[in-house]
Amino acid sequence: MKEKVLLILMLMVSALSANAQTTTLSPSPPVIKDQTPWDGFDQTWQNGSDRRDSALLHNKYVTGIMMVDANVTYSFWNPNDQTVVGSTALARNNEMDVSDAVLGAEFNYDGARGRILTQLGTRSIVVPRNDLSPYRGQYDLADAYRYISEAYGGYHFNVLNGINVDGGLFMSYIGLNSYYQEENWEYQASYTSDNTPWFFNGIRTQIFVTDKLKIEPWIINGWQSYGTFNALPGVGGNITYCPNENIKMLTNDYYGTDDAGLFGRHRFHSDNSFLARYYHKPKSAKGITQAAFSATFDIGDEKGDGVNGFNHFKTGDSASGYAQYFVSWMVYNKVWFDHGKFGWYIGGGWMTNPGRYLVLAPTGQASPFPNPYNPTQNGGEAGLDPFTENPGNQFTGWDCSTGLSWTPNQTIEFKIEYVHRNASVPYFAGPGGVTSPTGYTTYTYTDPTTGVVSAEPPGWKPDLRTYEDRIILAIEFRL
Repeated sequence: MKEKVLLILMLMVSALSANAQTTTLSPSPPVIKDQTPWDGFDQTWQNGSDRRDSALLHNKYVTGIMMVDANVTYSFWNPNDQTVVGSTALARNNEMDVSDAVLGAEFNYDGARGRILTQLGTRSIVVPRNDLSPYRGQYDLADAYRYISEAYGGYHFNVLNGINVDGGLFMSYIGLNSYYQEENWEYQASYTSDNTPWFFNGIRTQIFVTDKLKIEPWIINGWQSYGTFNALPGVGGNITYCPNENIKMLTNDYYGTDDAGLFGRHRFHSDNSFLARYYHKPKSAKGITQAAFSATFDIGDEKGDGVNGFNHFKTGDSASGYAQYFVSWMVYNKVWFDHGKFGWYIGGGWMTNPGRYLVLAPTGQASPFPNPYNPTQNGGEAGLDPFTENPGNQFTGWDCSTGLSWTPNQTIEFKIEYVHRNASVPYFAGPGGVTSPTGYTTYTYTDPTTGVVSAEPPGWKPDLRTYEDRIILAIEFRL
């Protein structure tokens, strides 16, 4: 009997020992790679990138994000309605403006990932105004998404140097500049950035082939649109290559149908940038610590349903349709000094856009969209003859700016900037503004003969000018 008991005990000990050994030798959960590309590269100098070298509100699973972008801008035209025309960074003249207030976080757990950021301030009104997709079908998508700048969820696959698959609302790389002014050298973006998309709604796949190369395909609703304009989604992608931390090259390409109701009209766009840091010393050094430049070139067109792309640069003919295309470039240079706390930047750009399909539409009574007091007025067919966006309409513009930045620490930056912008047609708000003779949107005029109520007396038109000069003071805070 004792022998049987001893044998049973020996078998139990052996089983427990084997189980313990199995538990000890079982493979540990796979390590999820750092989801930040270009590991070890200094990207704080790049135009359009985060200037911080680390996040303050950060732990293993959550990175908190808080940004405040406020500005005061003075237009030398001093429009009577305080309205800024043709900018996504600015909304109001001669007064303090909270352009953007952002709260949110990034989340990571065992490969699952997500990001959500608010969009509060004047930017929530200024940027989505050219998105006509909410007018298609029921539900007001502009209001549903207006106060969200980014919201997506996805998964990180531990393949190659990492693959992220995300679905939702995310930022566009087209035009180089970041949607967040805290990441850009200049405050008022050049035409190239301001007239190309800031956001996409769809599915993004980020493939980090190596620690120097990223390939990123997109399937999206459309060109800076919450919904789809027509029957087809937009497709595109990004390729970014950084051979070292002083060079960055990228290309973004897009193809889609983005003119509401025109199913046969297709848009192509190619955006290409090169950034180089050509001088670099430690921040402890005296004098200039680093210097860099960025250059961007865009080209694209629309074809079908009455327009014919570049069309040999003709203004149009009955056989092939109007020329409708986009060509632009911008170049900026920045120099950092005093241990990197101060910076001076200068730059500018040029664009031409026959058909005006990418030009930011003026607001108020200069808008090409229907006048709420006169629904038959559209595209200059009646009433005030607003800024039109019809095939054959020409638009060419150029701009230049220079400014100083002060960054006492990586959380706060102050900028003072001088900007000159020029257009080939009346476009910017002049002293008379773009809303009414008094500058107030509540102003109405009743025709004594017909009784028709409108926002202006006979003969009044929005005061549009071909150029503008302004000074901007901006405060940009980021945690």
